[in-house]
Amino acid sequence: MAPTFAEATAITAIDSHTYASNFSTDWCVGSVPHGGVVTSVFLRVAATHFRTTLAAQNQPHTISLHIEFLRRTQEGPATLVVRDVKLGRQTSTIHVALSQSGREEVVGYLTHSNMNTETGVSLETPWSLYPSPPPSPTDFAVLLAGGEDPHWVELTDKPFPKFRKIALRVRTFLPRDGQVLPGLADEWLRLDSGERFTNESVGLVCDHFPSIINSLWRKHEGNKPPPPFWFPTVVLNLDIKKVLPPEGVEFLFARVQAKSVNNGRMDLEIVVLDKRGEVVALSHHVALIVGAERNMAARRNGQTKI
Repeated sequence: MAPTFAEATAITAIDSHTYASNFSTDWCVGSVPHGGVVTSVFLRVAATHFRTTLAAQNQPHTISLHIEFLRRTQEGPATLVVRDVKLGRQTSTIHVALSQSGREEVVGYLTHSNMNTETGVSLETPWSLYPSPPPSPTDFAVLLAGGEDPHWVELTDKPFPKFRKIALRVRTFLPRDGQVLPGLADEWLRLDSGERFTNESVGLVCDHFPSIINSLWRKHEGNKPPPPFWFPTVVLNLDIKKVLPPEGVEFLFARVQAKSVNNGRMDLEIVVLDKRGEVVALSHHVALIVGAERNMAARRNGQTKI
């Protein structure tokens, strides 16, 4: 039985600045832990560090994250070492480095604050998603039970499920009449285990979506299906706007869009909303487009690269 999301992203404190995690094959793409799982582990490390070692700061919430995926991660144990970079009255920043088998593979900076006590200028903006997505599901409970919704339908025929094992851990609901534009994907997400999304699991939400390449490829190549690709993330940025309730939320909406796909590299912009349509988080990625065989290639000793 596959571990739950909480189990898959669990961490253990080794000392005041060192934490351990263990990546499960069930939450991988091929042989590589899903980038959203790795991001959520970073968020859990930061949340734990500010709840324990840096409790005196009273800054429990990650407001921004910047991660660089230097090398392929792998299933199994990982060590995360924290360095306190800047401790301030309003915000504090830590550096986290993840290593496996002596290789430093992922590094990141996370900035914390206390969103419950923040004060300052607040202004409404005229921003909204454009083009507009379909209306939200009429009844989420009916949708979950397999009932029909006029605008949304569950993705059940998931591509390459033995390779993209992570897809089996998340229930994805897509527009019944198709996406509003090529290179764009709207979705509602729910964890298959029934666990609820918290601020730490926003890391998964901002990196779990259907392939943006498929529709662009078919448009460019006369409706031919694309070959098996792997889309390793090089850089992931996350701007968290809202504190989700402690008990979490069952569903989150995400819009993913690419603005440029060029020479095997693409950008991705992700907007995460809750049921009320309020912005939970914004994310930007730099990702590569490579053959799926790169994911499963034998690792070289020492400094394995993507």
